[in-house]
Formats: sequence, C-alpha cells, structure tokens
Amino acid sequence: MLTSNRLFSACYSLGLGLLLSACGPNYQFSESIDIPAESWTYDNVIDFDFTIEDTLQIYNLILDVTHHQDFAYQNLYTRIGTYFPSGQDLTKVLSLELADKAGSWQGKCSGKYCSVQIPIQQGAYFNAAGAYKIRLEQFMRKDPIPGIKNISFHIEKTENKREN
Repeated sequence: MLTSNRLFSACYSLGLGLLLSACGPNYQFSESIDIPAESWTYDNVIDFDFTIEDTLQIYNLILDVTHHQDFAYQNLYTRIGTYFPSGQDLTKVLSLELADKAGSWQGKCSGKYCSVQIPIQQGAYFNAAGAYKIRLEQFMRKDPIPGIKNISFHIEKTENKREN
C-alpha cells in the first residue's frame, strides 16, 4: 500500500516524465549507430532506413556525432547518399564541422566525449511516400579514423506543412 508521501512521489515522477517527454524533439525517425572500436573505417558504411508516409509534412534532418575530446580533426568528411523509393539516388560529400575555427569543440563535452548536433537540411520534404535510405560513409584521407564513437540520424517533424 502506498503512503501519501510515496503516492505524491510516484505522481510527481510520472508527471515530470510526461512533461519532459512532451517538451522533447518531435522525431519522426531516430536511429543511433555505434562505431565498432570507436574507429570508423571506409568499409563501415552506415545505413539509416526509414519510411515516409506524409508528403506534405516539412522536416528537419539532423546528424549527431559523438567523438573523443582528443579527436585529431576540426571536421569529419563524409559521403552522404539519399536513396528514394523511385530507385533514384543522390550522393554528395558533406563536411561535418566538429570544431570552430579556433579549435573549440562544437556541441557539448562531458568526460572524454563530445557530442555535436549538425542540421544537414532544414525545411525538407519528401515528394513521394515510401521507403528511403540515408547512407553515410567515412570520406577522410585516412582509414580508419579513430575517435568516432557514435552517429545518429534524426528526422524531426516541424509544425509546418507544404502546400499541395
């Protein structure tokens, strides 16, 4: 049986949990991939597979990179490919800026890791419903790249819809 203090504590915890989850990001899709041995190789291609149903919804596409504080580079070159339901694909080189020009890490650092959130496209929409894939490849001049712990990809719903 719950005492009044325990009941209050349980209700408070539940309410706080609901409040915090309501204030968090509105992700349509979110996936996180750990890099084996925290050393990203050319062969370790990362695929994020997702389905889009609402072609009127506007989204923000975001990458999160978690790296060691002693990572040797200011940025991380990647090759990013988008694979569409029609079979079409687009690929481009994308530089992920992990530090500013002065060498200070972007994002938040805690312990031996830093995590930076990088918007890769704001106000994006998908022309066709169906299965999509985002493919991310390490594209530095060195293989492997030590110090990359984790990469996450998020599709965040905005409050906006595009007109038909």
